[in-house]
Amino acid sequence: MIFDLHTHHDRCGHAEGKIEDYIKAAIDRDLHYIGISDHSPYFYSKEDQLYPGIAMAKSELDEYVNEVLTLKEKYKNKIHVLLGMESDYFPEYADMYRSIYQKYPFDYIIGSVHHVHDKSIFQKGRWDYLTEGERLEEKETYYHSIQQSAKSGMFQVLGHIDAMKGYLLDFHDVKTSVIEETLKVIADEGVAIEVNTSGKNKDCGGWYPSHEILERACHYGVDISFGSDSHVPSRVGDDYLEVQETLKQIGFQEMVYFVNKKRYTVSL
Repeated sequence: MIFDLHTHHDRCGHAEGKIEDYIKAAIDRDLHYIGISDHSPYFYSKEDQLYPGIAMAKSELDEYVNEVLTLKEKYKNKIHVLLGMESDYFPEYADMYRSIYQKYPFDYIIGSVHHVHDKSIFQKGRWDYLTEGERLEEKETYYHSIQQSAKSGMFQVLGHIDAMKGYLLDFHDVKTSVIEETLKVIADEGVAIEVNTSGKNKDCGGWYPSHEILERACHYGVDISFGSDSHVPSRVGDDYLEVQETLKQIGFQEMVYFVNKKRYTVSL
């Protein structure tokens, strides 16, 4: 059984193709479930679309949900279409985001930390002039935010939990026990993490998270899901079979996905 819970489309401003293009690509690749999970609007902003090149406008949320549900019905005899969202996690606005999400029939929500100290984790050069202590503080703040997201009760899956390494190739050289602590929290909270294969498109290459983190996640009994994080239809389901085999070699026995926020498993 093949699924992909993490896909985007042109509504966010930095992906190509319509939602239907991703569904058709999933059908062509023999997927059984395709999750549509575009970037959440910046709900806290007074502006309708704070960053047009990053996320959809607040006014587009209803249209997004309705489009996914319409396509879900249209393709129900060919593939299971799931309504998801990749949500930014901002601790100070968690209650606002939670109350908005409760209004919609999401199958799952991916919680992702994209900002630390009001800067994108993908901002190149953000560590270049930091001291060793400041670099450590950046990394620990990142993981403390991920811990908070796991405890929030808002998310079924946590997105790309070492994505800060995307353009920071020495990210894992900054030694700290915070990743170990974070995995324990995630396991205790019963939230899944994803293997996200989009790291291959950043300077770091490969997947998020690293094999080392996956091995520790297996040790703590963390649930594992899958998302290509595709921003073009051609990447739907990217590396899924390789991910399955790698997880099996590490020691995982199953992967998880969500329908109506209920957890389902796929044996490896």
